[in-house]
Amino acid sequence: MQHTVRALDSISRALVRTVEGPRSLLEEIARAACEHLAAPWVLLGLCDGALLRARPRFVAVDGRGDAWEDEGRLMQTVRLELGAIRAGLSRPARSDSPWVRVPMTLEGKLVGGLVAMHGLPTAPEPGDLSVLRVLANQAAVALHTSDQYQAGLELHRRAQQLYDEATAQALDLTARTNELRRTELRLAAAHQRELLDGERHRIARELHDSVSQYVLSAGMAVEIARGEAAAVGPAASGITRELDRAKGLTQEAIQQLRDAIYALHHATSGEAPASLSDLLSELTAHYRPRLHVQVKVEGSPGDPAPLDAAADHDLARIAGEALFNIANHSSADRAVVRLRYRADQVVLTVADDGKGDPVALSRLLRLERQAVADGRHRGLANMATRAEKLGGTLAFRRARLGGVRVEVRIPLPLHRLRPPEFATDPGQILETP
Repeated sequence: MQHTVRALDSISRALVRTVEGPRSLLEEIARAACEHLAAPWVLLGLCDGALLRARPRFVAVDGRGDAWEDEGRLMQTVRLELGAIRAGLSRPARSDSPWVRVPMTLEGKLVGGLVAMHGLPTAPEPGDLSVLRVLANQAAVALHTSDQYQAGLELHRRAQQLYDEATAQALDLTARTNELRRTELRLAAAHQRELLDGERHRIARELHDSVSQYVLSAGMAVEIARGEAAAVGPAASGITRELDRAKGLTQEAIQQLRDAIYALHHATSGEAPASLSDLLSELTAHYRPRLHVQVKVEGSPGDPAPLDAAADHDLARIAGEALFNIANHSSADRAVVRLRYRADQVVLTVADDGKGDPVALSRLLRLERQAVADGRHRGLANMATRAEKLGGTLAFRRARLGGVRVEVRIPLPLHRLRPPEFATDPGQILETP
């Protein structure tokens, strides 16, 4: 009876170790079995394939109560018993054998075993085996709990991983949705800009093809009337003065129309470019599909900039008119727009490899300035007028590319002047290469 009470006390001590985890409980169970059987060795182990996530897979305790974790240090006989447990071999010990083998079952299924080398003077009694079965079953429950706990941890980790993936996908979907909305807004804005650009170009064509022609025709009629009034003599001096005034008004109207047409053709929906080089880059982009255009900038405008925004705009329009003439009249394939900032001047040149003649352009400019042109083309005169407004000069020279180089020089500091009469001597505007 005392022996059984001590066994029950050992089982109780094993049960209260449950809160410390499966290893502590299994070691206490093995020590209780070791004490109950006066055994030099007790082994608890799991079968291969049973409770796969449970840890530890085996526990060995010697007669002093020390636990052994290194399988290689176990006695040969103990290692053999461990191998039998792992293989699922549950064989009862012979009555004369020092070994005691108790299967470890869970819901009627073999999951492992408890093996002890007893040190009793006689074979263990049925009560001793009952104590060992209680201990083995308690070990099975502990290992099952460990297996379920590990399974729960894996499920929790998997659930956390899935949650993190779902959260990341939700964030990615939100970002893609926002990007799609921004793209839709940009597309709508681009479509609206396209419609506005089309309408601006239509208005510019109408102004160029109808209104401008009527104003030019009116100017030609005024010019003819001036000639007839001059033929009358002093008696028509009052009429001549009015006709001169009408001529100036028509020229001013033509200039304003050209400014409006240019603005309609080159209007942008965003902020204006910050510098003249940006204006030139934006301008040349309109000609690149049919003309290979390069923009080269030498030097820097400095701080403060040597030219104001209006002067930059005038120079950009001069370059635009030059590129328009190159693209439509010179049969050129290449053009180079070069902007050079110097200490005393700003130099803008537009060169091409076309068939233009600098002398012919100089002659045409004089005709336009003298109002002898047919009234349809005053682009060269407008270029010269813009240069003169900035206190600069316009010249036509032979380009190294083989065509014509339009050269504008604006002295610094900038002084806006009233346009002087353009030189009529070809030598003043034409230089040899």
